[in-house]
Amino acid sequence: MFSYRHAFHAGNHADVLKHVVLIAALDHLLEKDAALTVVDTHAGAGLYRLDGDYAGTSGEAAEGVHRLLATKPEGGAYSPAVERYIELLRDFNPKAKTAAMRVYPGSPFIAQHLLREHDKLKLFELHPTDARALAGNIAQLEAGRRIAVAHEDGFNSVASVLPPPSRRALLLCDPSYEIKTDYARVAALLEQALKRFATGTYAIWYPIIARPEAHALPRRLKTLAGKAGKPWLNATLTVKSNRVAAGAAALAETRRGGLPASGMFLVNPPWKLKEQLAAALPQLTAVLGQDKNAGFTLEAGD
Repeated sequence: MFSYRHAFHAGNHADVLKHVVLIAALDHLLEKDAALTVVDTHAGAGLYRLDGDYAGTSGEAAEGVHRLLATKPEGGAYSPAVERYIELLRDFNPKAKTAAMRVYPGSPFIAQHLLREHDKLKLFELHPTDARALAGNIAQLEAGRRIAVAHEDGFNSVASVLPPPSRRALLLCDPSYEIKTDYARVAALLEQALKRFATGTYAIWYPIIARPEAHALPRRLKTLAGKAGKPWLNATLTVKSNRVAAGAAALAETRRGGLPASGMFLVNPPWKLKEQLAAALPQLTAVLGQDKNAGFTLEAGD
């Protein structure tokens, strides 16, 4: 149950997609003065060393964030959403050249970096080692009550955090999907969240692998959003062929750094997000693509 460690995968192409979307969504939500609560159901350790043993073993950052930083896109400039992501990474690596970036911020530290004094950040992490690392990393910020860290199963977080007092929230759910029941739990979490707080923004990361549950998940999420009468946005990034064997072989391929594609599904997305991703996704595909099967999709529903 506790074999997955995100430290092995920090800065890979899936992180690039997830964090480009997350930053763009938060930037729009933070344009309003009212307080925002951000909930991260599977927070991980929060900060990662790309020159450490874990990331060095997998080398996934080399085909993800390092490639992005070292490559000039066609036309010479990245789109605003991608450039904003790069700008934030440089904030965490002020003395490093792009090719020597050592620190990669996970979603908790990206959110903390963007949030204001009156906003709240609630972090859940069940893995015992990562939970200890997360608590230690957050403690260094001396953020007081603005950031709450819980060594708990984030799938059970909805009842305790929604709706927030400010009635404005973004919930990020990005489990490892190490256990195939995670797919059903993600759908159940969204269903419960929409019942408790229908106007919240919900962002769900998911892998695209040869597993029936993985293919069914975005369809289930679209159905849930439709039943609730809420708009949705689904962005995917494929970097190489996804023709891998089903079941255990697909999961093993993912663990070897072979994840071919991933997606971000949002309910109640900020209204400008689709436009920004329409400009960002072709660039991410061109720069991060590893074979002729590289591509992207961007769908929206009302």
